Amino acid sequence: MKQYITYMTKCLELAKLAQGDTSPNPMVGCVILNENNEIISTGYHKKYGENHAERDALLKLDNATNCTLIVNLEPCSHYGKTPPCADLIIEKGIKKVVFGMTDPNPLVAGKGLEKLRNAGIEVIGPLMEDDCKKLNEVFITNQTEHRVFVALKTATTLDGKIATHSGDSKWITSAPAREEVRNIRKIYDAILTSSSTVIADNPTMFHKKKIILDRELKTNINSTIYAQGEIYVCYDEKLNAPQDIENIHYIPTPVKNNQLDVKYILGTLFELGIRSILVESGGILNGSFLEYTDKIYHFTAPKVLGDNSGKSAFDGKTTDKISQATNFQIEDVKLFPPDLLVIYTKG
Repeated sequence: MKQYITYMTKCLELAKLAQGDTSPNPMVGCVILNENNEIISTGYHKKYGENHAERDALLKLDNATNCTLIVNLEPCSHYGKTPPCADLIIEKGIKKVVFGMTDPNPLVAGKGLEKLRNAGIEVIGPLMEDDCKKLNEVFITNQTEHRVFVALKTATTLDGKIATHSGDSKWITSAPAREEVRNIRKIYDAILTSSSTVIADNPTMFHKKKIILDRELKTNINSTIYAQGEIYVCYDEKLNAPQDIENIHYIPTPVKNNQLDVKYILGTLFELGIRSILVESGGILNGSFLEYTDKIYHFTAPKVLGDNSGKSAFDGKTTDKISQATNFQIEDVKLFPPDLLVIYTKG
């Protein structure tokens, strides 16, 4: 299988070109080789509802007889927005398929590979499975756990503060780091923040979908964050229900321990078709989401406030023992001078 690693790497690179555009579908890239192992066609799933990667690559060829098809995810075997890729692979005369990982979707889950084998096609894989799973971690979570994938972004000083005691936070990190935040936002279906952040910072947060946790309906709909995108406002269900206004949708939510019920919110968002969120807020909301968080993007600036009353990145509970900590593991480290980004995943 080692001879196909370079081509599988190419598949992953192609798949990433559509990052942020394929949800709720996975990101998939495809490479087709001729009998001399030369690339004769490539393709990727560009957008939800459009051709899958295999179909995108195969339809560019008049003849694919005896060729090898490489793809980072098992070819589908069912009708969705498009016909089954496995059927087209068979029809085009492909002789060998190299796949990165099996499809976690129970509608596929090995059935695509079985169909190919039954048609006499040689099937090789999984190959670079860990890399393939990392690429589609959101899709895997959605399919296997039937829930929203939760990521959280925070930016702190060296002493772990997100703002001074007066609430001043602009800017802890540099322009390159803030540009990377904009790139991160594009990966996720929606951005989630709190009414406190909206009132204190009046953020723009350009995105196709935004969620505001506004228990007491304190935010002004003329705030900058409301000006663009679909807005979902979660509020205390005991209050009088506001009417939806154009792009603003109100979600009545139960309250637990004087806070909106996070578990209920995540369940409702999943029902609404939102498959991933990026939480960007203050320490209290960060703390309430921590147990549901799959990934943390933690930017650290080489600054020290030395302010005991400064605001912390995670707040909301008292912990007596280190053994009670929520554990994460380092996935990646990146430098955006002079700032550092450490990406963590749930340990």
